[in-house]
Amino acid sequence: MKIDTFSINNESKVFIIAELSANHNGSIEVAIETIKAAKRAGADCIKLQTYTADTITLDSRKEDFMIKGTIWEGKNLHDLYKEAYTPWEWHEELFRVAKEEGLVCFSSPFDATAVALLEGLNAPAYKIASLEITDIPLIELVASKGKPIIISTGIASLEDIELALDACYRMGNKDVALLKCTTNYPAPIEDANMLMVKDFAERFNVISGLSDHTIGSTVPIVATIMGAKIIEKHFILDKEIGGPDASFSMNEVEFTAMVKGIREAESAIGVVDYELTENQLMARNFSRSLYVVKDMNEGDIINADNVKSIRPGFGLHPKHYKDILGKKINANIEKGTRFSLDFIQ
Repeated sequence: MKIDTFSINNESKVFIIAELSANHNGSIEVAIETIKAAKRAGADCIKLQTYTADTITLDSRKEDFMIKGTIWEGKNLHDLYKEAYTPWEWHEELFRVAKEEGLVCFSSPFDATAVALLEGLNAPAYKIASLEITDIPLIELVASKGKPIIISTGIASLEDIELALDACYRMGNKDVALLKCTTNYPAPIEDANMLMVKDFAERFNVISGLSDHTIGSTVPIVATIMGAKIIEKHFILDKEIGGPDASFSMNEVEFTAMVKGIREAESAIGVVDYELTENQLMARNFSRSLYVVKDMNEGDIINADNVKSIRPGFGLHPKHYKDILGKKINANIEKGTRFSLDFIQ
């Protein structure tokens, strides 16, 4: 998978996405400064969400449209999305600023008009949000554009994932990644289930990753160890500006620490290799080996009192210890001498 200039594969570094979402709080100036802060924090990408309240829901006060069981308890869906959306007339400028900063920029579209807008901006990829994974017509439309697709799975059953992938493949698009996501805001860390990152890659033969709503860096770092190649986290310039997503977003200091943790985790994973490094070979000098620990005379019998396995490691390998016990030596040997099989009569 290649998004803009960034190649994502099993050998590449993790592609780290800063999710702008509603964290502009209605100000394009804040949005622009957030993009610049994301670059400073080490993000590879800034991601937008492209919808309006009217393209994502209805302006209705019926019970079905009232939010329950989340941090937005009691709000109306239309009111929430009207507050949270990123104005479409900002998109061109935000794409421009991101490019100027050296960040990849793309978005999550929520209907056909959003796709049309993003196509006009030559978006290099598309994200399907967790709650849209069941919108097969939308997925088919996005897939038909022939660009990389990243799909979040926060509410998805196995069948939902299979249907979404089939929709992409049916449109001739196999450039798909799946992100493990827990659709709670914030998400409990015990619900992260990071084994799914590895399972996605193996079961579906796709790039896998994480769209994270937990607090802190622990889950992204674990995801990296599990093989995640894409990690997305909500990013905010300053939590004091407030907004619908502020409580589960990272500021610049937190995001910078997360990026550092992810990069260190990548370095720590390494490869399967039983060849010893130069440092490991040097460290073996401090391992155990067989030494003469008492002065010995020719004809003396080797026993547990005069030859022992001790540090350092320049003497005979301890695997020979039982074989030499009870044997006679053929020379006078001083205490502290490395034992050798040549000493045996």
